[in-house]
Amino acid sequence: MPSRYSADLSAIGTSVINELTELNRDRELALSVSREVVRFSANAIRAVHRGEFEDARDLICKGDARLREADHIQETSPQIFNAGFMNDARKEFTEANVTLAVISGAKIPTISDIKVDAGAYINGMAEVIGELRRYILDALRRDAIDGCQEFMDIMDEMYSVLVTIDFPEGVTSGLRRNTDAMRGVLERTRGDLTMALRQHSLEARLAEWENNRNGA
Repeated sequence: MPSRYSADLSAIGTSVINELTELNRDRELALSVSREVVRFSANAIRAVHRGEFEDARDLICKGDARLREADHIQETSPQIFNAGFMNDARKEFTEANVTLAVISGAKIPTISDIKVDAGAYINGMAEVIGELRRYILDALRRDAIDGCQEFMDIMDEMYSVLVTIDFPEGVTSGLRRNTDAMRGVLERTRGDLTMALRQHSLEARLAEWENNRNGA
């Protein structure tokens, strides 16, 4: 025999199921979006290092389109929108955008340009420092010294901006861990570049000395 609470409990059960159904639907969408955005972003960064800037832009556009499909989750399921996997996707997307801009010589996009939150943006920018180290080392291996010092300066400037952002880790999504790691990246890159520049200078002097001796 139904109790006096039967109708209320049935309604409560239905409302809970409806809410969880929507939450699960948003979660499945967010997982799919995050995986694809991370993949598009990683492939875009690889294209940038190959000098294939148009391909990188196309991949970033695809990532942006997928992110926009999940924008509504911020309203319907904020806990999913702010989950770690979605934050990682936005961070990787930022990294791809800023890496492309810096290496191609374009204007660095702002938070509003790429429509991500501040935490994802600053952590993505921190990761760009690592990508610029990779770019510099690749250039040094090709003996392409020109421009390396400028990229080193950009790395320094990015780091200088990031270390001034002094808020709790919960607000910055763990920025301090990233900046601590990037400090080591900066120092190693500075050492590698300094050694390469000195070697390049020495080789130039030796070549000049050889030319002068042969011309004497």
